[in-house]
Amino acid sequence: MARLQHKPVSKPDEVRPYPLGQNEIFEMEDFVVGRMVQEPGWQWSKHVRPIAGTDRCMYHHLGYVVSGRLHVTLEDGSEADIGPEEVFEIPPGHDAKVVGDETWIAIDFRGARSYARPLASSADRILATVMFTDIVNSTEQLRTMGDTAWRNVLDQHNEIVQFELDSYRGRQIKNTGDGVVALFDGAARAVECAGAIAARVTTIGLAVRVGLHTGEVELVQGDVRGVAVHLASRMMSEAAPGEVLVSGVTRELLAGSGLTFESRGMRTLKGIDGERELFALV
Repeated sequence: MARLQHKPVSKPDEVRPYPLGQNEIFEMEDFVVGRMVQEPGWQWSKHVRPIAGTDRCMYHHLGYVVSGRLHVTLEDGSEADIGPEEVFEIPPGHDAKVVGDETWIAIDFRGARSYARPLASSADRILATVMFTDIVNSTEQLRTMGDTAWRNVLDQHNEIVQFELDSYRGRQIKNTGDGVVALFDGAARAVECAGAIAARVTTIGLAVRVGLHTGEVELVQGDVRGVAVHLASRMMSEAAPGEVLVSGVTRELLAGSGLTFESRGMRTLKGIDGERELFALV
């Protein structure tokens, strides 16, 4: 339930420093507000990319500029300078750099929860819940709708996915074109996020398949590897439209969580030894 809250900007709940800048995080229960402080010469691809592990910034930013000027470049070549006393929206898949000799200071209402938060060092192995999503019949829909209309729908899909990932503390590792690969440090949040994504994309006429498995993974630059990753991917392929499938391991970790599952029986997954029992989120 929402409640009246306020916090001084001088006392952030967390500070995430990086070369030539830092993000100050203000926790407001279900929401997070960020304050970006980036000095002249700062550039995302030079100073944050090593932390993020992705080719471009994959966070969606929505906010207000207090001072300074930021030059933003998107994957399609679009670019703009964002300056003081302007509100802004920056979609995922961008690079940015501070221009001029004034420090860029901005308030970010959307992309702050996980921005510049290292998951682990490259080549580290960690225990995580892996989530794969995939839009059902994406190729056929592209053919039917045409490039422009499909791009608009895909942008809405990406917006929904990023919002839910932020809400449940998930971290997008990569975008596969018609889905995402993400990691979570908690199985319950991962499954709840998957359910929220599957439900919300129906409002824009889409259905997704989702697969989740918990296990040890290896982090590499811009990607994640390991048997757990292959399992989650193969499980996603087994899901029906709109269905969220989890492995037996993940289901066992959720005992007492209040989440309900139905067995989908034993399945043989391509490239995985033996049969695995899969469970669908109810």
